[in-house]
Amino acid sequence: MSNRGGFVRRFGGVALGAKLPRMMSLALAGIVCAFCLGRMQAQQKSSRPGYQLLRQNENWSAISESSPSEKSDLFDAMKYVPLNESGSVWASFGGHFRVRNETWNNFGFSDTEGRDDNFANTRLFMHADIHLGKHVRVFTEGKTALATDRNLPGGRRGIDIDSADLLNAFVDLSLPLAGDGKMTFRVGRQELLFGKQRLVSPLPWGNSFRTFEGFSGELKISNWKVTGFWTHPVKVKKYALNRRDTSTEFFGVYAGGKAPGVKAGWDLYWLGLDRQRAVFGGIAGHERRHTVGSRIGGKIAASDFDYDAEATYQFGTFGGNLDGNLGNADISAYMTASELGYTFFDVPASPRIHGGFDYASGDDGRADRVGTFNQLFPLGHAYFGHIDTIARQNIVDLSTGVTVKPWRRWTIGVTGHNFRRANEHDAVYNAGGGVVRAGASGSPTGVGSEIDLAAKYKVDKHTAVGGGWGHFFTGDFLAASGPSDNVNFVYMWLQYTL
Repeated sequence: MSNRGGFVRRFGGVALGAKLPRMMSLALAGIVCAFCLGRMQAQQKSSRPGYQLLRQNENWSAISESSPSEKSDLFDAMKYVPLNESGSVWASFGGHFRVRNETWNNFGFSDTEGRDDNFANTRLFMHADIHLGKHVRVFTEGKTALATDRNLPGGRRGIDIDSADLLNAFVDLSLPLAGDGKMTFRVGRQELLFGKQRLVSPLPWGNSFRTFEGFSGELKISNWKVTGFWTHPVKVKKYALNRRDTSTEFFGVYAGGKAPGVKAGWDLYWLGLDRQRAVFGGIAGHERRHTVGSRIGGKIAASDFDYDAEATYQFGTFGGNLDGNLGNADISAYMTASELGYTFFDVPASPRIHGGFDYASGDDGRADRVGTFNQLFPLGHAYFGHIDTIARQNIVDLSTGVTVKPWRRWTIGVTGHNFRRANEHDAVYNAGGGVVRAGASGSPTGVGSEIDLAAKYKVDKHTAVGGGWGHFFTGDFLAASGPSDNVNFVYMWLQYTL
């Protein structure tokens, strides 16, 4: 495939230009409508609950205490709906819409046919939150995630399309404890989000979100929240009803609160994963893996510095094949992640500069040990570049960047990454855990570099728009192991929440 004049002509040429106008027209029309609607709405009261990534974490009972004149938002009538005279039984309704347009050049580091494309993802979520008194609650959230033709390798994937299904469907039973403590038992389909989402995330960047089925219990006491859970991941069936993956169990305990003696958040956790079929080093087997770790983060006292640090160790066994008759290999893997930032509050636009270091172990090729870190169910997009080529597996990442707020409601950030493999024997893995390129003894470790630019404008409490650009500069390992063309990625999005 010829160069066709480089990046500008690829993105502006006839092949992509045929799709681009209708995608941009859709997005721009939505932006204009949402902006006009937002301007018609009054500013929210300080006591008003904010919208959350996990909608089940919102509590709209405060709306019941407002006088009719204070319920000025367009959607207040659906946020608190009493279902009996006393108001002890009530319901709340809401939703979320997002459209994102993506343009790719040299997807998968190749400029061959079928590696350039332009397409759009849209999703619509609607939920109902029904409170049956103070102790029982039923929460359901439906979703539809759609995409135009995606002609890149893999086509339209499960993270792009889920035609109609349930994202959440669970029942809560809450019991008060001494003081302000509370214990909540939850059963059903539910999203999980722990800590900084390095290991467990609902994957909001994906179009269809990630969810689980099973049981969880949450204890809130003083400044601590402890969650225990036993679940199965839910497998997306693009055009049929989703089902839990009975061959995989995910369970554990996650505790988060305030570290004693310091103004910092502190997390402690144990996460268990039992997969009947996993693949490491090209061999399929039964994986039984335990992850133990801790995270601490917050402000450095009497300064404008902030920090976040996390360390995790994994152990367990991996069967040589599905029947286990080739023996087991021991799992021994680990990761560390850290970031240090400084905000110039007395400078226009309040720039925050930051630097980070991430390390995730790789396998050394020994038959009796698996050294590849398992990233579990992460939001890799937030940590290893918007192109999602790199995962928290067999990787070393040095990053730096700056975020500014040049105007009210605007946030703009640029981040650079430098990637190399932690172990030359192991592969490069993508955000989904798939192998990008296999490793080999003596091969270069330098994978490449990426620069990402992102901008967001919050129109009002319901509406936000944004976009970004990412460019991956390939390194020695990719050049030595196959196609190594640089990758370009451009996206823009509109989101409306009610």
